[in-house]
Amino acid sequence: MASLNTVKIFSGSQSRYLAEKIARYYGKDLGGYTLRHFADGEMSPSFEESVRGCDVFLIQSTMPPADNLMELLLMVDAARRASAHYVTVVIPYFGYARQDRKDKPRVAIAAKLVANMLAAAGVNRLMTIDLHAGQIQGFFDFPVDHLEGTSVFVPYIQSLQLDNLVIASPDVGGAARARNFAKYFNAEIVLCDKHRKRANEIASMQVIGDVEGANVVLIDDLIDTGGTLCKAAQIILDRGAKSVRAVCTHPVMSGAAHENIYNSVLEELVVSDTIPMRQPNDKIRVLTVAELFAKAIGRIRDHESISSLFINNQ
Repeated sequence: MASLNTVKIFSGSQSRYLAEKIARYYGKDLGGYTLRHFADGEMSPSFEESVRGCDVFLIQSTMPPADNLMELLLMVDAARRASAHYVTVVIPYFGYARQDRKDKPRVAIAAKLVANMLAAAGVNRLMTIDLHAGQIQGFFDFPVDHLEGTSVFVPYIQSLQLDNLVIASPDVGGAARARNFAKYFNAEIVLCDKHRKRANEIASMQVIGDVEGANVVLIDDLIDTGGTLCKAAQIILDRGAKSVRAVCTHPVMSGAAHENIYNSVLEELVVSDTIPMRQPNDKIRVLTVAELFAKAIGRIRDHESISSLFINNQ
């Protein structure tokens, strides 16, 4: 019989590659979990060991397909019905976060809907990294541990020892993210002001700031098709930059993204493993966030602050 408040870590079917590393850094094996499917595709998850009285951590990114989110909700429900003491969902990539407000009439606010579904399923706590907008934390009525990719990316950029470093945001909305990154290097920031006709299609873009002779690092929370990032990199290089590279936490990599990155002027694209890379790309470097999540799980278990995991508090 499981002892009270024992920590158990489980992985959804699509995030096992990352969950295994998180569990290894934490010092435990993943818990037994099975996902069965009916003939019509309907999912039926089950835990293969007791979770009664345990603090359960369920790891699953909600990248496409949408079944990943449904599986996570079913896992939460199964854990609650099996009398888990506390259920924390670890969602390295929180999907639907780009739909966080009504930017035109008659559209959904999907990020809030997902928050409501997680609450209805019985989630006690959420752990994630680099939400599309930090304000999304306010959609939840339970604690949110919002980790920062800077803990992984800043040491890597430091190791490159780039002179005349300038941090750039591929859009005005990411200015705060770029400024947060730049402060670790005491670097200047520049902004790319873009105008879209429709999703994933840029009508125009201009650079605000001086990049002449600089080694520029573009910062964003995710890369989807890569169109914005590649266009921004080209314009920055055309403005006289010495080199351009990019850091994006979540490699969504839809459509022709791999081809776009490979054919771009980017020196490299640095991403994390919140979403698995489905195909190799010589220009993409993947850094793991597994140890960061494992440390956060340990601090939650011990009721300690996780602020020490942020670079600005180290």
